[in-house]
Amino acid sequence: MSRNSKAKRDQRKKQQARRPFLRLDAQQQVQNHAVLTNEEGHVVAAIGLQGRQWLLSIGGQTMGNADNPVPMLAMLKHLANVQEKEGRTVNLEHSPLLQQLLDALAAEQGVSADDYLAAQVAEFENVEGEEAVATADDPAEAEAEAADGDKPQA
Repeated sequence: MSRNSKAKRDQRKKQQARRPFLRLDAQQQVQNHAVLTNEEGHVVAAIGLQGRQWLLSIGGQTMGNADNPVPMLAMLKHLANVQEKEGRTVNLEHSPLLQQLLDALAAEQGVSADDYLAAQVAEFENVEGEEAVATADDPAEAEAEAADGDKPQA
């Protein structure tokens, strides 16, 4: 080894461009694919893609993730329908990629994309209807649940 080898090596290291290093816990950016906005233009809920996971965000909080975003889209559509029934103006927009997924799933079922999405939304409406009927079947139970909801629990 020569006397100058360490100096040459150090000089080469200084001249090399800095490489950014990846952190082990680095998160990929979330790409929005469906956005539900209110009349003021504020985002109420959104569906985004992070890596290979679809995320559902409501009110700025991530509520869940899935491999298939279509049920989440149906949930947002149902939420938009509920908001409109209450007299609020909302706007639901989704990306072409989400539309392609919806078209593919609808084609497998042999229906149009709109009909497929409407069937998915109807499932959410049926769940709410069943909960309301179950509560109406037993008024005493409904009153007990309402009373329990008013009391702080330890």
